[in-house]
Amino acid sequence: MTSRTSPTIRRRRLAAELRELRRKSGKSRDEVAAYVGVAPSTITKIENASAAARPADVAMMLTLYGVEEPRREVLMTLARDARRRGWWQAYSGAIPQWFEVYVGLEEEASKICTWENEQIDGLLQTEDYMRALFQAELIVPSDEEIDRRVAVRLKRQERLLASDAPELWTVIGEGALRRMVGGVETMREQLDRLTQASRLNNITLQVLPFSAGAHPAMHGAYHLLAFAGDPSVVYVEYRRGSLYLEQAPDVDTYVSLFDHLRARALSPDDSRALLARVVNEIS
Repeated sequence: MTSRTSPTIRRRRLAAELRELRRKSGKSRDEVAAYVGVAPSTITKIENASAAARPADVAMMLTLYGVEEPRREVLMTLARDARRRGWWQAYSGAIPQWFEVYVGLEEEASKICTWENEQIDGLLQTEDYMRALFQAELIVPSDEEIDRRVAVRLKRQERLLASDAPELWTVIGEGALRRMVGGVETMREQLDRLTQASRLNNITLQVLPFSAGAHPAMHGAYHLLAFAGDPSVVYVEYRRGSLYLEQAPDVDTYVSLFDHLRARALSPDDSRALLARVVNEIS
């Protein structure tokens, strides 16, 4: 296992295993909680991955479920690794807790598909573009807070240049290219950045032009994260939180949406040509 392994992924994997073990054992959450010596709500949090389980509690649960070696040691290793801190947790004051979960998932994703209709995806933003977005918030953060948020986003971008970088396939609405975020110079730099990024082997960038007309993803942006050995997750963000969709019918719907988007979008070459035209126009 690489050093990049995300504790968020480990926690989710452990939660799924413990849920299934309890189901097969026929035990209720109350029965497990009484045996372990914790509140039933603690078992619920462990099983939905909203809290990292103490290894001692996991050991008792495995005993109750009759889990023996070697599977027991595998799950205990998961429990210990799930409590490790990811790099993003050092910035916990700069990002909301619900987004910490996303960063933890993104850290281990093998493929990331994104649809953005109003702004450039955070993994491809320039620093000046980021700062302009933060300055446009309803409540403008302090300069120090903005610096911390920028640092998190720049740190996330390093993943795209790593030796084990994920595949990024992003579809961007033409409106996001033409929205003048931060002024002419900021947008020229941002569009140049997109052009450069689109030439990397692990990045595919397409633009959905205005001429494509109505399409089935007009309800808003979303991210689709795929993992080696774990189910895919759809991430949908709203003003004060986010949704993580994991059920197969939900994920399949968003996969189908993305297929429609990239089919209607310009090819990567034509997308770069449009980027060049927009740069000329705003200049």
